[in-house]
Amino acid sequence: MSISTAQKQTRILVQTAAAVCEDKKGQQTRILELDPVDSGLSDFFLVTSATNERQAVTIADEIEMRLKRDYGVHPNSVEGRRNGEWILLDYVDFVVHVFLAERRAFYDIERLRKSARPLTPEEFDAELKAALTEKTREVRKKETAKKAEPVATAKRTAARAPRAASQRKAAKTGARKVPARAKATKAKRKR
Repeated sequence: MSISTAQKQTRILVQTAAAVCEDKKGQQTRILELDPVDSGLSDFFLVTSATNERQAVTIADEIEMRLKRDYGVHPNSVEGRRNGEWILLDYVDFVVHVFLAERRAFYDIERLRKSARPLTPEEFDAELKAALTEKTREVRKKETAKKAEPVATAKRTAARAPRAASQRKAAKTGARKVPARAKATKAKRKR
């Protein structure tokens, strides 16, 4: 199955958000790949639990800040930040749910989305590494092309240099020559 560039980007964003959940001590973080038939809403759900409202808000804020800073991506909408029991960050292609443990058990989104395929962080890590390797190759190709361009320009300039130098020399010596008329005029004045 071939993955498009947009899907790779979405997977990278979801992996980054999942990494933030782990960094901020989110519990039972799960990534659900939604069934394409059933996913008119989104492609992925990222679900994590927090032990208290402050931690839930911190996780949501950090996800939002990191995705904005690293990728320039802003959520389409944010819900529930004020009370912190269930915070939803909607990034269109994926949705982040940060729950308090009791709320997560009550709503049980994983059960509601039975057709969703749970993905392991290792699968996402593999995708992320492959995408980063590909991006690194592209950047290196561009850098190599940029370095080759000045060398080609320098070779063209070097090929023109002897001719340009002889033209400059002729221009300098030509400026010192006095035209024949001027010589004749000076000769008449001296008489």
